[in-house]
Amino acid sequence: MDFGKALELLKKGHKVARKGWNGKKQYIQLATGISYVSADGELVNCEHDSIGNKAIAFVGTSGVQMGWLASQADMLAEDWIVAD
Repeated sequence: MDFGKALELLKKGHKVARKGWNGKKQYIQLATGISYVSADGELVNCEHDSIGNKAIAFVGTSGVQMGWLASQADMLAEDWIVAD
């Protein structure tokens, strides 16, 4: 499937991945309700006026990377799969 379809499925709660990714069990998913603890110990909610409280999370072998950005190769690829 192409990247546009993968994004649609991501927004519906599915995990998606590329067949071409090297690591097994790597995927992206939509993260919501994002917050962090500041240096002074305050819990900060990441609410944004335009996009709400969402980001794409990359889940890989080393953990979770918030704010994953697709490369041009990812956007043009047609090897996206559902990884649920």
